Amino acid sequence: MPSGLVALLDDISLIARAAAASADDIGLAASKAGTKAAGVVIDDAAVTPSYVTGFTPDRELPIVASIARGSLFNKLVLLLPGALLLSEFLPQAIIPILMLGGCFLAYEGAEKVIEKLGGEKHGATLDDPIEDVAAFEKARISGAIRTDLILSAEIMAITLSEVAAENLVTRAGVLAVVGVVITVVVYGAVGLLVKMDDAGLHLVRKPSQLARRTGRLLLLAMPRVLVTLSVVGTVAMLWVGGGIVLHGMEELGGSSVWGALPHLVHDIQHSAEAATGSIGPVLGWMTYAGLSALFGLLLGVIIALLWHKVLKVGAHQSH
Repeated sequence: MPSGLVALLDDISLIARAAAASADDIGLAASKAGTKAAGVVIDDAAVTPSYVTGFTPDRELPIVASIARGSLFNKLVLLLPGALLLSEFLPQAIIPILMLGGCFLAYEGAEKVIEKLGGEKHGATLDDPIEDVAAFEKARISGAIRTDLILSAEIMAITLSEVAAENLVTRAGVLAVVGVVITVVVYGAVGLLVKMDDAGLHLVRKPSQLARRTGRLLLLAMPRVLVTLSVVGTVAMLWVGGGIVLHGMEELGGSSVWGALPHLVHDIQHSAEAATGSIGPVLGWMTYAGLSALFGLLLGVIIALLWHKVLKVGAHQSH
């Protein structure tokens, strides 16, 4: 009996060590993958405040919380199982699916640019009188979750590419950890951001002169910050959407005509890197990002024209 108990304890110890090692592997891989996805995370954080801007202060955090719940659902319920299944049984479908998502982001970003330049608006915006506030809020949340789905898909795809050689359990663990951590970071930051004006109002009522000055600074800065983030969010949609499609064209096209455009973009990027010395990598990245955004804008305009002018659909869609 004692020897049996000792053997059982040894087995438990081995299982515990294996689980700890697996957890360490998941943590390390998740850290690496999260770093790789940092650019898309920034895009996600920049895009989301535009869906909250303009609502009354008491609705801002509930809206952010609703979008965050939708984001977790996107990552853990829709994308994680789908990513694992695709990686196991149909890995060649991942790039075309991501390209479709990139086209959607380019379309969304291009529509915002068209509307800002005085083009036709499709669906209600915050500039229009809103008859049903609850319905409009629901539509804005749905729009944010749809956009998050595409950005989350890119995050999960980047993560999956970093752990493609790992076993199924490790891949699943890393995807789950990255999905939860990124969601908490992004929407926690967005929640703090949209409440900074309320913090400013609170501080200006304090007796301390420093607190009042800080509060006034926040009140003056936040409208400009939110407008800037709205612009950054639109550019980010175009940049990420165009970049996804260009990357897919390169992967699928190789040296064919289909892959000529992404190769040209990379050639321009490398030329910028070589011509600028020590700051070459930064300027090279900026060149690639700018060209990706320009390509995303052109692609999005084409899709928007086809969608609204040729197919004549989406006239009542909200953004």
